[in-house]
Amino acid sequence: MAKKKVESTANSTSEVSELKLQISSPYSDIGDWKIVKILEYRMMGYEDPYDLEELHKARQAVRDQINLLEGNETETPVVKSEE
Repeated sequence: MAKKKVESTANSTSEVSELKLQISSPYSDIGDWKIVKILEYRMMGYEDPYDLEELHKARQAVRDQINLLEGNETETPVVKSEE
């Protein structure tokens, strides 16, 4: 039984690492770089190059998975765009 728990913990840790990498990787479609690019465009007065609301939803879904795997289930605020 202890061996299964160790394997489960190792799998969870590996999955959490992969999920965190999705958010931080410069090669990920939901990576931090897209947030930085949106900020850069806004500072220059340009239109956002990506849909921030969709990006936020995708990133939040990954964060929710991470929290679930880490046992840190919390309610997250819903961010709505101003239209």
